[in-house]
Amino acid sequence: MAAVDTPIPEPLDAALRARLGDGWQAGGELRQYGEDSSKRWATPAAVAMPRSVDDVVAIVRACREHRVPIVARGAGTSSTGAAIPYAGGVVVSFERMARIVEIRGDDRQVVVEPGVSNGDLQRALAPHALFWPPDPASADKCTVGGNLACNAGGPHAVKYGATRDNVLGLVAVTGRGEVIRVGSNTTKDATGYNLAQLLVGSEGTLALIVEATLKLAPLPTRRASLRATYTDVTSAGAAVARIMAQPATPSMLEFMDAACIRLVREVGGADIADAGALLMIEADGDDDTLPHVAGALERAARGDGLLELATATDPAANETLWAARKALSPALRTIAAGKINEDVVVPVSRLPALVAGIEALAGEFDLPIVAFGHAGNGNLHANILFDPDDAAQSARAQAALPRLFALTLSLGGTLSGEHGIGVAKRDFMADAFDAPTLAAMRAVKAAFDPDGILNPGKVLPP
Repeated sequence: MAAVDTPIPEPLDAALRARLGDGWQAGGELRQYGEDSSKRWATPAAVAMPRSVDDVVAIVRACREHRVPIVARGAGTSSTGAAIPYAGGVVVSFERMARIVEIRGDDRQVVVEPGVSNGDLQRALAPHALFWPPDPASADKCTVGGNLACNAGGPHAVKYGATRDNVLGLVAVTGRGEVIRVGSNTTKDATGYNLAQLLVGSEGTLALIVEATLKLAPLPTRRASLRATYTDVTSAGAAVARIMAQPATPSMLEFMDAACIRLVREVGGADIADAGALLMIEADGDDDTLPHVAGALERAARGDGLLELATATDPAANETLWAARKALSPALRTIAAGKINEDVVVPVSRLPALVAGIEALAGEFDLPIVAFGHAGNGNLHANILFDPDDAAQSARAQAALPRLFALTLSLGGTLSGEHGIGVAKRDFMADAFDAPTLAAMRAVKAAFDPDGILNPGKVLPP
């Protein structure tokens, strides 16, 4: 997708320079505001760094008047190109709106601005014995605004839900430059349309979120981990089904295929024998409840095809077991300079079919494709590895991608569980949804952003 080099109109430049002072940059070296973790980039014409809701309103209204595109930005950790300003225009960086406004411990709520990092939020909540459940891999860097934009998840989503499940209310500025307050500060609300849920995951295409009331959970006092290896993916998939069918819900349930197991052992140095599949299982609770939950999960993990089951209940032993999972991403970077990482999701019962299909694609396209991720949600990260300097490998990697999505959809799955759509998956939305459904989405977009200035070219196909 080519970038557009459009200068900022002089009246807009003058108005926002007067309003924002050093929070307005037009021209100069702005590339760092136009790239993200997808390795894509485009240089914006200007960057606005608001300090208040009123600043955001002024930015949107001025840009709307001059038909200048706006792209909201957190920490730039998107892997789908969702924060790339391909249409030029103004990047609105929320780095100066990073306050934790209020911690309401008695209500298990916190009010935050969008620029606060997930990691800083968790550290602020810990003394209150609370945490916010979304924990993506980039948690220490990514912002709450970014989590809201793509409905981020992470390993804890199997028990606690993704971002959308842990948001109560939002304040946002629409493409009309109007402030809307959606949701509430109560955990039950049957009043009108649930627009808060609509905005979460909309990737800045409907409105700019400027404040969020988040639902918190009690911080567990104890954790226990299990690592189970199986002869094959079918046996591991059956174990996942057993684990999720009984009343004790794991706080994490992670999967690795055979290629991942070899990788973390040979490159990451993890102490794991060869196996067809591996499950990392975690339970949380307190002194009274944890033994019962961990015991139930261990019994469910046992079954045909089990090779080994290792358990740990103290923090040091837990860390040893989870070292294998943590070693995976660094290990991937050592074997291939190019990586297409897609977070597809299928019903849990279809996981074995998804992994078998991924293995078949790896053979057909003669490329390493490794799969790991959040088994309890049916959410796998399929990593297509290739050498970007090898034209033939790059072409095969790009050809394998639509086949991966077609496989996922054929199994009743969906294109993304937590990364979002951005531009990377935008053109596949027409495969995932029929024309009337896409038309309804476009109508919603037009209602919130009638001039199409908010993050144009993202999520919805042309």
